[in-house]
Amino acid sequence: MSKYQSVRGTRDLLPDLKGRFRYIEQTAFQCAQNYGFKEIETPIFEFSDVFHRSLGETSDAVSKETYTFTDRGGESITLRPEGTAGVVRAYISEGLAQHNPNKLYYYGPMFRYERPQKGRYRQFYQIGVEVLGMENALTDVECLDLAWTFLKKINLADKCTLEINTLGDQESREKYREALVKYLTPLKTQLSEDSQKRLEKNPLRILDSKDENDKKLVQSAPKMDEYLSEASKKFFADVLAGLDTLKIPYKINPKLVRGLDYYCHTVFEFVTTELGAQGAVLAGGRYDGLAETLGGTKTPGVGWASGVDRLAELTLIKNIEMPQAEKPIAFISLGDKAVLKSVQLASQLRQTGTSCEIFMTGNFKKKMEKANKLGVEKAILIFEQDDGSLEIKIKNFTTGEETVTTEEAVKCQATKL
Repeated sequence: MSKYQSVRGTRDLLPDLKGRFRYIEQTAFQCAQNYGFKEIETPIFEFSDVFHRSLGETSDAVSKETYTFTDRGGESITLRPEGTAGVVRAYISEGLAQHNPNKLYYYGPMFRYERPQKGRYRQFYQIGVEVLGMENALTDVECLDLAWTFLKKINLADKCTLEINTLGDQESREKYREALVKYLTPLKTQLSEDSQKRLEKNPLRILDSKDENDKKLVQSAPKMDEYLSEASKKFFADVLAGLDTLKIPYKINPKLVRGLDYYCHTVFEFVTTELGAQGAVLAGGRYDGLAETLGGTKTPGVGWASGVDRLAELTLIKNIEMPQAEKPIAFISLGDKAVLKSVQLASQLRQTGTSCEIFMTGNFKKKMEKANKLGVEKAILIFEQDDGSLEIKIKNFTTGEETVTTEEAVKCQATKL
């Protein structure tokens, strides 16, 4: 086995899989455009504080999983573990607030050092949307509607369940935090090591613990809805009313808190049972305090991200066919002069947007076999005659019919071939 292999937790996206990625991303982009979103791209790495401050030091993404290093200038740099923090940083540093509301879409690789498993990689790909500058429950509904539309477009909506919860406003969170700490403190020694640390800094994350004993301990914990302010209750009720109006099915999950520290009010996940432990395929929520954390002015925000690796895996499991690319026109030639003419004509057709494939090696029979295997429907056959002239034919692979034509006819009738 060669020592030169892909690094653990990464993989090569070979043509078939990359085709699924491209289809998913292009579908998401088209849906986002239809909802008024504009595309943004931020750097793959940022100053570490962008993620450490925004995600919270107690989040797994920061405490265990970031790829952080010191560059040659002595700066602490982190490869982005998610997309929202970088988008909000760009919103602040590029002065986008003067154009509020900002509806932004992104796609790209993210990096987390975690145990690789099915649907989870150390370099993974996300599509995401963010709305900045809109403090309105119906904005949350619009984001959820976009997510639902996207999942329907790639034929996965019926494989996913929307789970939703509210974390309330700051006042509600503080009251609930106090009640949760009061309940968990006597149980501290029974909690997992991670949850013991979170009890001091971010006790709400204990509700999201994957440790089986932690799950048992929090079953009798106080419920968030008992501590919601009237404003928070109304906000969540408005979100649910919007989902009901749009007939988007959902399930309220009171234990859903999401893994990052910047969320408030609405949090949600679209989950599936088809991928084992990695059930969330699209998730997000509202983060009204994030811009302030990064040194900006108070700015409401809401958004979601979806893992393309998991979506692609799900389309494979469910045998969902990808749209087929346009069948190319094959060029099959005999003689050096004929091959050169194939290259010339194919180049001219390609410049008009016509897909062409030139078969340059092998005898005539082998070239025909290759074209047939590729699934082409029509081919341009070019034969060099004894006197140096060229004979050009169009072959229909479906009927087997061959028709003599001219070079000019090939150029002019490309779209009819």
